[in-house]
Amino acid sequence: MSIAVSLLIFLNIVISWKGMNDEAFFDAWVFEVDKIRINRDYKRLVSSTFLHLSWGHLFFNMFSLYAFGTGLEVTQGPVFLLGIYFLSGIGGDLLALFVHRHDSSYRSAGASGAVCGVIFGCIALNPGMGIGFFLIPFSIPAWIYGIFYILYTIYGVHTRRGNVGHDAHLGGALLGMILAVSVHPEVLQTNLIPIALMLVPGLGFIILLIKKPEILILGIGTKKKAYTTLDEKYNLERKQQQDEINRILDKIAKTGISSLSAREKQILDTHSRHLKE
Repeated sequence: MSIAVSLLIFLNIVISWKGMNDEAFFDAWVFEVDKIRINRDYKRLVSSTFLHLSWGHLFFNMFSLYAFGTGLEVTQGPVFLLGIYFLSGIGGDLLALFVHRHDSSYRSAGASGAVCGVIFGCIALNPGMGIGFFLIPFSIPAWIYGIFYILYTIYGVHTRRGNVGHDAHLGGALLGMILAVSVHPEVLQTNLIPIALMLVPGLGFIILLIKKPEILILGIGTKKKAYTTLDEKYNLERKQQQDEINRILDKIAKTGISSLSAREKQILDTHSRHLKE
């Protein structure tokens, strides 16, 4: 195994183990919108990429890093690999910060954005390589896999589908490709079409997000309409939270704190901690 990949895997294992066993450490390093936007704790853009929520989450990311990162380091060198890893991780978190900027409670952890950058850096340099899947006896060209993956992450960001950081995946993958092509622009002479087919949808979607952020709420081509704008959603959520706190405080005034349910006590405790921070 190459030196840089070994170092990254070692750091991910050690830091993730620490985070899974030390809540205060995890809270200090995890990606959290308000801690970055308001407290300017920018180290979380990097530190969160070494934390993982479970051993399964860690194993999948480290296996992918080993599978794609080893070849990239051997052919391009450790500096190239480390540059793509760290910059893609930061780029993925910055896109997540933009997408979730009105959601103060949003938190995330994991190296997925950084690993996506490594994977798509490989694909940009060698789009014709085969990518296989477990239990499937054939492989497909990497650029075809890349197109479907980019489209899937776009769908995931748009619909907020599942408990997955699709935005970090998308940002990391796109930045990984851009960095690889920037260092080796000669690949555009032979691989321009597959690279464009992967990059254009993702970059176009990000431009659309910047110009029309309301699509994250309204949906494209759907009938469901929950809010008019992101600001309305944010303000409504804040009002609902405050209404719930007021209801709990009224209950305490009338029947005492012992009458609160476990859920109500948890809500009140969370609110008190936020006020102290």
